[in-house]
Amino acid sequence: MKNKYRNERLDAFSLTELLIVLAIIGILILIALPNLMPKISEAKAQEAKLQLKHLHTLEKTYFYVHSKYLSDFDDLGFEHAKMVPEGGQANFQLEIVESSNTGFLARATAITDFDGDGQYNVWEIDHELNLKEVIKD
Repeated sequence: MKNKYRNERLDAFSLTELLIVLAIIGILILIALPNLMPKISEAKAQEAKLQLKHLHTLEKTYFYVHSKYLSDFDDLGFEHAKMVPEGGQANFQLEIVESSNTGFLARATAITDFDGDGQYNVWEIDHELNLKEVIKD
């Protein structure tokens, strides 16, 4: 009867070698991550800018027809995306701060602190399409 299991050695990486490579990759990620945080915050701020510009377009369209600005999202036809805590993808809470016959001001406030510094990113837009970052994150 022949021996089923031969004492042949296969060429492969050892467990120690794999753990060392994973440790090196982890260290490199920890070094690179703080350098990427501003870019991540900028990318998330694009959401606020796009939503505020869309809201501005809806407000202007309503103004051209009715000669006044609205403070109600439903009357404008604006549907806010689901927020991240609710299982959605939206990172900013939108609100119309003030509206009148002559102008409006809308605000987008971050619901999470992107870089962990305790400040939440805030953007505002008015009826003249002046988009500005009120509080930087």
